[in-house]
Amino acid sequence: MRLSSGRVPDEPEISLVSLIDVVFCLIIFLVVTTSFDHRSALKIVLPTTDSRTEARVEQPLTVLIDADGRVFIGNSEVLKTDAASLRAAITREAGADRQRQVVVRADARSRTQNLVTVMDTLGQLGFTRIHLATTPEARP
Repeated sequence: MRLSSGRVPDEPEISLVSLIDVVFCLIIFLVVTTSFDHRSALKIVLPTTDSRTEARVEQPLTVLIDADGRVFIGNSEVLKTDAASLRAAITREAGADRQRQVVVRADARSRTQNLVTVMDTLGQLGFTRIHLATTPEARP
């Protein structure tokens, strides 16, 4: 008497396709809803100075120059660092307000030419309240 039919019994399996779809949806949701702060990604080392004065300004125009020579005006990066591109980006960010304070945060390891180009462009546009950000020198 034959009790089995010769078929292999079905084994339960887990379908991974739907699980992968759910994981991809979660990843897309997290990428879309997360905001990234570009300035926190920059590792800027400011030059040191002996003076301890602090300029307290309200909403200055911030210009960042990192060690690689990339220039950021406000929260946006200027892709070309020539004077015309800088002039257009500064005008777009500052508008017509030429009395606004400008804080230039240049990395100590950046090329001096990048700083000079930014400051020259600011001067040509009529900004007179330009400040260079520094950190106080550590005293032993």
